[in-house]
Amino acid sequence: MSERHSVGTGMPVGEFDGYASLFGVPDLGRDVVASGAFGDSLQSRGGAAGIRLLWQHDPAQPLGVWTDIRQDQRGLYVRGALNLSVARGRELFALMQQGAVAGLSIGYRTRKAHADARQRLRILTRIDFWEVSLVTFPLLPSARVMRVAGSPSNRRYP
Repeated sequence: MSERHSVGTGMPVGEFDGYASLFGVPDLGRDVVASGAFGDSLQSRGGAAGIRLLWQHDPAQPLGVWTDIRQDQRGLYVRGALNLSVARGRELFALMQQGAVAGLSIGYRTRKAHADARQRLRILTRIDFWEVSLVTFPLLPSARVMRVAGSPSNRRYP
């Protein structure tokens, strides 16, 4: 059986990508993730296979799987595949295609951080994370879905 691909994104139906965290950008809680902060956690958890894809950080609401998670110069890039065989996956896929849901958020524990007293920020230099969620309102407003399979080819999310 061949995979159905969406017009415009080149991604299989049900897939999406975006940034779950951006390096050097303060979130609404005044935390800033430093470049490379996810490295140890990605390695110890075995990459994308060890990270869960949830709805609103709820462990009772898995949505599918992450197919790619990696750090680049911008932040923590993620690519996921929603399970369209379950109702919640189909619902969220439709909402994401519409642009109604586009937030991403990480579930993590701080392993190493320091304060920047002058700017009143906490700089996170090592993070243990175990999940990335689709959310309505991310704590880091710029942590967003960028592309969704099946969305109009001229639509790019912020």
